[in-house]
Amino acid sequence: MASRTSRDVLGRGLAVLGQAIREQPRIFAVAVTGSVLFGAMTVASAFVVGAVVGDVVVPAIERGSVGVGVLALAAVALFGISMLRVVGIFGRRLGAGYMQYRLQAAYRRRVTRRYLDLPLSWHHRNATGTLLSNANSDVEAAWYPIAPLPFAVGTLVMLVGAVVSLFVTDWALALVGLAVFPALFALNVAYSRRMAPRQARAQRLRAEVSGIAHESFDGALVVKTMGREAQETDRFAARAGELRDSLVAVGRLRGVFDPMLETLPSLGTLAVLVVGAFRLREGAISVSELVSVAFLFTVLAFPVRAIGWVLAELPRSVAGWERVRRVLDATGEMPYGDTEFDPADRRPATLAFAGVCFGYEPAEAHLPGTEVLGEVSFTVPAGKTVALVGPTGAGKSTIASLAVRLVDPRAGAVALDGVDVRRLTAASLAGAAALVAQVPFIFDDTVRANIALDRPGIGDDDVWAALRLAEADGFVAALPDGLDTMVGERGTSLSGGQRQRLTLARALAGRPRLLVLDDATSAVDPRVEAAILAGLRSSGGEPGTPAASILVVAYRRATIALADEVIYLEQGRVVARGTHAQLLATVPGYTDLVTAYEQAEVDHTKNATYDQVAPLSSGLEIEVDR
Repeated sequence: MASRTSRDVLGRGLAVLGQAIREQPRIFAVAVTGSVLFGAMTVASAFVVGAVVGDVVVPAIERGSVGVGVLALAAVALFGISMLRVVGIFGRRLGAGYMQYRLQAAYRRRVTRRYLDLPLSWHHRNATGTLLSNANSDVEAAWYPIAPLPFAVGTLVMLVGAVVSLFVTDWALALVGLAVFPALFALNVAYSRRMAPRQARAQRLRAEVSGIAHESFDGALVVKTMGREAQETDRFAARAGELRDSLVAVGRLRGVFDPMLETLPSLGTLAVLVVGAFRLREGAISVSELVSVAFLFTVLAFPVRAIGWVLAELPRSVAGWERVRRVLDATGEMPYGDTEFDPADRRPATLAFAGVCFGYEPAEAHLPGTEVLGEVSFTVPAGKTVALVGPTGAGKSTIASLAVRLVDPRAGAVALDGVDVRRLTAASLAGAAALVAQVPFIFDDTVRANIALDRPGIGDDDVWAALRLAEADGFVAALPDGLDTMVGERGTSLSGGQRQRLTLARALAGRPRLLVLDDATSAVDPRVEAAILAGLRSSGGEPGTPAASILVVAYRRATIALADEVIYLEQGRVVARGTHAQLLATVPGYTDLVTAYEQAEVDHTKNATYDQVAPLSSGLEIEVDR
């Protein structure tokens, strides 16, 4: 079983290396050429040294004098070979390094691009820490053997040349070489076989440590407010300890095999000297030939290690490559169509849901999926505001995601201006519809950069117009550097309501024809929220520009009352529709829900008002957004 595993790892590892060579053939050719030049000059240097010792040094000792011309010729030969070896080293290292880093950069881009192509359902099944590891350490691991690969290929050429030279020199010395070189290969194979499971486990633990770290840092607020610092530290320390032990096991194995790999060539040199002494006494070889062969074994010790380096890194490379391929081969992307809207058309869009059904895929294949929506049909007319109301889990956020095609329906269709969103190009869909999600995301950048996002045609005037419409221009103008103020990671220097208003301004800056608000103003003061929604209904951001169509997930009575129509959902189905007043009068479930929301809002406002003047025992105060 171990032998089959070793052969399997070797085969898969060689396939990874073959993939690298196919992708970067020219750079690999340059690196191998440099390595072959280095190897050829290494073999040549052994025979030049032998010739110098046998034909120059020994005669000079016997005569008691040194010929200047012969000595100068020997020096020129050694210097020339050394310079060619330097050229070979330069070409090999430059080519190998360039090839390795180029592959790593290319596959980081491919993995990241694939992340963006895959649907949210796929991301829901994969931890963020694992995805970070795929794009970073797994990519690095996959191409780690590329650095010594050209050296190893050149070493193979050098070994063939060395063996041929040994046979040309003397058959007895050649037999010593045939005993030593296979032993080196066998030792390297045994090393690779034992290293494979250790490297694979270490690579897996790297991803798990990254995942725990990301989870703890991303959930720092929960960790600190729930007093779980010690437990999270222990959880991270436990897995980091496993990674440490795994890497120590890798180092321990390397510590056992490295001395053996160093010792074998030295033993070969010793054997050559012993056998060579007998052959020299018999007159079968000359002094120069003995010195050449002994020197050859000495200089081969280091290059032969390059083969061991490649074999030792193959298990890690295979583990990293398979984790990268898992991302690149993942299915479920949502291809876009080729239909485009007229970019000059800024009229409000009509959104239509027709018999839409949707269910989330299970986290594991053997588990059943979760049905969220069933036969949902409604329309958001051009320029109108439609509110989605329903209890938790009714499917409101799923409808918001479907409207901007973050996910696709299992059945039915979602259309903008009569065009199925699956037929639109990515640019047309992004330009026509914008989503402001429940949880605002702010980049660690300036206010201007967060709103403009480097989109063409959005200048400072557009940014300020969007901020005014989102009721955010006042607090932005009061910031120390205005639009140039750095807001910190995830907008930590801003309140919750300010973050929500910035994300709303970001959406408005692109002048969408359909605006989808998924409880996007929950942290904003009700008065400010009413002003925002009233502004959205009356203006698209510029005088004379018609308003965008609005689909809003709403909870507050004042927000719902502004809608032209209310869609009431229960358990993923449309139960009722009509104006707010009509539903209050005819749908008991709707009345109970809105009343409960209103009472909760009143209680929250009272508590918030009290907390403004009554600090908590911990010394923290509740922040009320204004």
